[in-house]
Amino acid sequence: MHLSVLDQSPIVHGHTPAEALARTVELAQAAEQLGYHRYWLAEHHNMLGLADPCPEIMVARIASATTRIRVGTGGVLLPYYSALKVAEIFRMLEALFPGRIDLGIGRAPGSDQVTSQALSPGSFYDFDQFPAHVQDTVAFLDDALPADHPYARVKAMPSGPTAPEVWLLGSSGYSGSLAAYLGLRFAFANFISAHGGDDVMQAYRAGYRPSIREPVPQGMLTVFAICADTDVEAERLAAPIDLRRLQMARGFDAPVATTDIALAMDYSPEDRAIIQRERARAIVGSPTRVRDRIETLVEAYGADEVMVITITGDYGARLRSYELLAREFALPGA
Repeated sequence: MHLSVLDQSPIVHGHTPAEALARTVELAQAAEQLGYHRYWLAEHHNMLGLADPCPEIMVARIASATTRIRVGTGGVLLPYYSALKVAEIFRMLEALFPGRIDLGIGRAPGSDQVTSQALSPGSFYDFDQFPAHVQDTVAFLDDALPADHPYARVKAMPSGPTAPEVWLLGSSGYSGSLAAYLGLRFAFANFISAHGGDDVMQAYRAGYRPSIREPVPQGMLTVFAICADTDVEAERLAAPIDLRRLQMARGFDAPVATTDIALAMDYSPEDRAIIQRERARAIVGSPTRVRDRIETLVEAYGADEVMVITITGDYGARLRSYELLAREFALPGA
């Protein structure tokens, strides 16, 4: 089973966005050495705690700083962009780094409504258009637009013998059903929606329609995990993400707190109830505990791959978490 990394480029309190991006590059290089299979960059806008609104740029930066690991987006928020432009960007990346590029596609806004309008007025169309938008993007990538398509003579350049892998991302049955219908790879975000994902993945497999790109279904499970030498230490390191998820639930935007700041917080009973509720979306513990929970989820989902996102209140603890996980799963570089 492949193990991979999802990075949202978190900005920890006291650090700049530029430092957060530099740490993303460092973590990607470490992930490659440890034996992780993929490294994906997420797209978010107007968030004080996350540094990357342009994952396609970071894909180029990470791919140029590594040699073997697959690099991609988790994901490009397709409703903001034209199918042709996305295909051109990823055909360019594929030409520069052949056989290493993934295009993960999402449909969420990645920010608030005002920011969405500022990014692309009117871009968040009726979602009935999304399937056609995905189809056009893939067809441009593969130079496979139907002859009767209005843009049939338009080619996404640079052309070449290979194309990026395409993954449809989601946290609901809609995305799974669409991926099955279009014959695409599917990644379920358990770190966003902790309940019902096993049913979504099983329905994806049951309803899968083979395509030229993907003769058989390929399902990935994406989880949030914090791994430390002991359960007690892992719980301590989880304090910043508990605070961040509480802040998000309250509509408050801020950089990721350090562990000391988070541990010093005085929570009300209502706050603690929210934190406890949100913990369903996280796996926290020693290497054995985290591995056992991931393996349980993999069996329930029938997942082919696992991608792990980790955010802590300091970058060293984040790296250490991935190192421990790589060792526990016996990755080739651990």
